[in-house]
Amino acid sequence: MLFVCETLGFHTNMIIKKISIENLRSYEKQEVVFPKGSTLLSGDIGSGKTTILLAIEFALFGLQPGQRGTSLLRNANDEGKVILEFEIDDKNIIIERTLKRVKKTVSQDYASIMIDNEKFEESVTEIKNRVLKLLNYPSEFSKKTNLLYKFTVYTPQEEMKQIILEPGELRLNTLRHVFGIDKYKRIVENSIILTSKLREKIRTSEGMIFDLDFLKEDLIKRKEIVLELKRKKKIVEQEHEELVHKRVEKEKDLEILQEKINQKNVLENEKSKSLMLFSEKKQQTKTLQNNINSLNLQIEESKKIMFRQEELDSLNKKIKEEQNREDNLQKEYIQIISQINSEDAKQRETMNMKNKISALKKCPTCLQDVPIDYKSNILSKINEDLKVIDINLESFNLKKKYLLQNIESIKNNKEELNKKKSDFELLRIKLETIKEKEDRMKDLENQKKYFEKDLELLKNHVESIDFSITEYSKYDSIFEQKNTELREAKQKENESAIKKAETNKEIQFSEQQIKEKEQAIEKKEGLKKKIEKIRELEYWISEKFLDIILFTEKQVMLNLKEEFSKLFSKWFSILVSDSLSAKLDDNFSPVIEQQDYELDYSFLSGGERTSVALAYRLSLNQVINSMLSNIKTTNLVILDEPTDGFSEQQLDKMRDVLNQLNIEQLILVSHEQKIESFVDNIVRIRKENGITKVE
Repeated sequence: MLFVCETLGFHTNMIIKKISIENLRSYEKQEVVFPKGSTLLSGDIGSGKTTILLAIEFALFGLQPGQRGTSLLRNANDEGKVILEFEIDDKNIIIERTLKRVKKTVSQDYASIMIDNEKFEESVTEIKNRVLKLLNYPSEFSKKTNLLYKFTVYTPQEEMKQIILEPGELRLNTLRHVFGIDKYKRIVENSIILTSKLREKIRTSEGMIFDLDFLKEDLIKRKEIVLELKRKKKIVEQEHEELVHKRVEKEKDLEILQEKINQKNVLENEKSKSLMLFSEKKQQTKTLQNNINSLNLQIEESKKIMFRQEELDSLNKKIKEEQNREDNLQKEYIQIISQINSEDAKQRETMNMKNKISALKKCPTCLQDVPIDYKSNILSKINEDLKVIDINLESFNLKKKYLLQNIESIKNNKEELNKKKSDFELLRIKLETIKEKEDRMKDLENQKKYFEKDLELLKNHVESIDFSITEYSKYDSIFEQKNTELREAKQKENESAIKKAETNKEIQFSEQQIKEKEQAIEKKEGLKKKIEKIRELEYWISEKFLDIILFTEKQVMLNLKEEFSKLFSKWFSILVSDSLSAKLDDNFSPVIEQQDYELDYSFLSGGERTSVALAYRLSLNQVINSMLSNIKTTNLVILDEPTDGFSEQQLDKMRDVLNQLNIEQLILVSHEQKIESFVDNIVRIRKENGITKVE
């Protein structure tokens, strides 16, 4: 089968390829390669062989509960490292773990795993979970010590002897866990807890339905109360309808009276409007009379005015003459201004010329020096021209001043003449409006007569309204009485409506209570049925199921014990003489017999004790691997000093043991040279000056 797997190029089980160790125990930095088949780690006692096995376990699972990092890290160093390379299902896997010394303690520092070149740097726990998944170990081993690895791959020989010597019940519980049949015990324990919870649930539920009969009786009473309330509701509704009818009748009577009151209010409003209109007409009549008197006075005053057209014409003629004089003077003023501006320009040009001649040294045409006499003659001529200009400017400015005085005098005369003209025109307008005012006064007198007639009509109308108001006033007291009766009717109707609403509310509340009671009863009835089912379940678990589980566990344990015992007897018979036989008792404790006489373990020789431990170890490996056939360590076994105390004859029998193991990879630790001829590969280990070397 191994040959077929190699030919096809894949492996279903774990194969260790090599391990690198740095600063662990007596190792500084070494690498060990593991071929397939059997490999012997050979060396003297204390040379460091077991350290390699501990390094493999540390690389796979990290520090175990109770294991101290100081037991692995080299004393002289603060950091240590292990790199393990192995193969599972044709996947190449490399695990790296480190230890670090911090003060007085040593802890796990760094962990990573590479699966087919994909690297994961995670916590030590996460790396362990990945390893367990790769090895296909059940998840229940993730938070516990590596019992499955210990009992199937590697357990130190002395530790196996301790397992054999520990109390039977303790060893049995350990084997239950390793075999995976402690689940039956947990099932029993959980079943007992469950039945206890179910009984508690039954008691609690029964306490919740103790009042079921009372609720049913109360429900009947409440339904009778609702029937009585519904009969009362019909009477209240009938009374309410009658009160509504009475209220409506009184509202109709009050509406008729209200119409009379409204008519009276209309008349009072009409009287108020008429009085207001009478007052306005009276005020308007008074205003008209005042206007008539005012116009009469204005007419009398206007008739006294003396107006002559000749005087107005004379004024217009004088104003025109003054305007002509002003226009002529304005023309002269403009001419003088123009002459002054012209002389100013000449003066500026002459001054510029004077300044240029004064500053001139060379002729701009011939570039020769200008004679001083020549410059003096020219400047003299320019100064004479400037004097003439100054004389002219003085003359023009005097004339300008004279013209401005005359223009101002003419404007003042014009203003006085225009004022007189305005007064004459106003007199003429007043004389012209006398006729208009006389016509206006006639119109006002006609309006006054019209208003006086309206006042008489309004007076008569108000007297007529007063009579009608007196006729309607008798309805005021009747309206007040009817209004009081209506308020009383509405109050009774409201009280009836409140009573009706209270009855409806009481019915609604009672019906809601009935509904809640029915729901509570329904819920409790359902709970009652549920209690019966829980009681049936509790009876079935406690009386039927537990018996089945206990029987099943017993049968499984018997079968395991029978198979384990057969294998143990087989391996033991290979290792020791025919005079001794071995089997297991019900607690899986080894029983050694000689001619049907049971021997105490303490009376056995060292080699025989080692044989018992090795046979137990190999049997345990085969039983577990047969039960958990899917785990990936079924073809890997590590044996640490399995021949301690063996005689030469027993050492010869180890060849048969190794041949019958029939596994893919075996790692064997021994200081016995004779074992070297039993294995395929040898790794020699020696220690020099406290440091381990691998050859």
